[in-house]
Amino acid sequence: MNSIHISAECYPIAKVGGLADVVGALPKYQNKTGLKTGVVMPFYDNKFTKANSFKVDYTSSVSLGNLEYPVEILLLDSMDLGYPLYTVKIPGLMDRENVYGYADDTERFIAFQKATLDWILQFHDKPEIIHCHDYHTGLIPFMVSNAYVYESMKKIPTVLTIHNAQYQGQFSFDKLNYFPEYDLSNSGLIEWADLINPLAAAVKNAWAVTTVSPSYLIELRSAANGLEWLLDNEKDKSIGILNGIDTEVWNPATDPMVSKNFSIHNSLSGKRNNKLFLCDKFNLDPEKPLFAFIGRLVGEKGAELLPQIFRNSLENPDIELNILVLGSGDPTIETDLASLNDRYKGNYNTFIGYDETLSHIIYAGADFLVMPSRVEPCGLNQMYSLRYGTIPIVRSIGGLKDTIKDISEEGGFGICHEFTDVDQASNAIVRACALYKDQKTFKSIRKQIMQIDHSWDKSAENYNELYQTLLKNK
Repeated sequence: MNSIHISAECYPIAKVGGLADVVGALPKYQNKTGLKTGVVMPFYDNKFTKANSFKVDYTSSVSLGNLEYPVEILLLDSMDLGYPLYTVKIPGLMDRENVYGYADDTERFIAFQKATLDWILQFHDKPEIIHCHDYHTGLIPFMVSNAYVYESMKKIPTVLTIHNAQYQGQFSFDKLNYFPEYDLSNSGLIEWADLINPLAAAVKNAWAVTTVSPSYLIELRSAANGLEWLLDNEKDKSIGILNGIDTEVWNPATDPMVSKNFSIHNSLSGKRNNKLFLCDKFNLDPEKPLFAFIGRLVGEKGAELLPQIFRNSLENPDIELNILVLGSGDPTIETDLASLNDRYKGNYNTFIGYDETLSHIIYAGADFLVMPSRVEPCGLNQMYSLRYGTIPIVRSIGGLKDTIKDISEEGGFGICHEFTDVDQASNAIVRACALYKDQKTFKSIRKQIMQIDHSWDKSAENYNELYQTLLKNK
């Protein structure tokens, strides 16, 4: 069996969020099971593409209305990723540094999808499964099923994985001329709320829809940014498969980015060393518990509540703690968080931006990770923190609900709260401080969480089983 993953992001080539981590790891683990798979993504003019060599696999052109663009599909020379990686280079569209944020993103991703399908069309041995990720590839299931030019691919099952349904890529029907020719009576298959909606189109046309956790699948039926009815209507072809993490990349015993490597056997000294590094770098007190936030500073993550949550905690006379923030996003939230630096100097600091190395050291050195998310389709940060012996403090939603069990329950190992709320998150931090004081229990939980298996092995098998089912039902 062979398949192809199509995505706008893939770690380590280009990463904005968790989508990149998933696409960068799942194919590697699928290949280990015997499935043959690879990744095709847009070409970005970034550090990775400049530092690596590629060879031309395919040349052609792609049209958008009256405009014609040259296309090169480039194969990464190295197989170090664990799968073949192809990038679609379209000068004038797909040759820029950033993944998103351009006025012509609609044109960019339509051209990417068409160029990818044109490339697959000329394969002698076509993939048996086409696996699409999020709205950036959401028109592919429709085009495969309906565009005349892809008629020979019509029986290839398509899978859509929804990583975040809040982003849907809607645009008006005046850009319909970008599409390959199809029977216009089928336009309802790409429409939602009088717009062309790539995510809705994928849900309607894909043979199967997956979400990145079982709980997120259920939650989308009542909170999907306007697609609730559709996702409920398509529930019979939908399944929630919990993401894994790449345990080769995220391994405190071998991670080259951390200050000191450690395993469960020397976690006490290993985490202490990384904590000392962070406290020295950010002027924090190593004798106090270190709480961290890592992520995008946006409403989905509950980030606008963080300044007040942290003020409550730092001014609470009954607890002592340090807080370290690594993230970027909403400028107002960035400013509010950075404004706390001087006020709570010695117990609080903020790093505004994205730093992969620093994130690894924080996972390795922090005692607790704070995640008061409003939306968390799966969440990978809490799994990384478990792997590195850092106890998650989470709002019980989506994948956080599926992966973290509160310490009040038998076998529990995390701290959970029900709502994204300042008081509830502040109270969770108070509970964490109490746990930290009970060092015997705290250390026992730390060892427990480092043994939890969230590798991709099981998830990869689940996807392979889904593929097999689709092929049997063709």
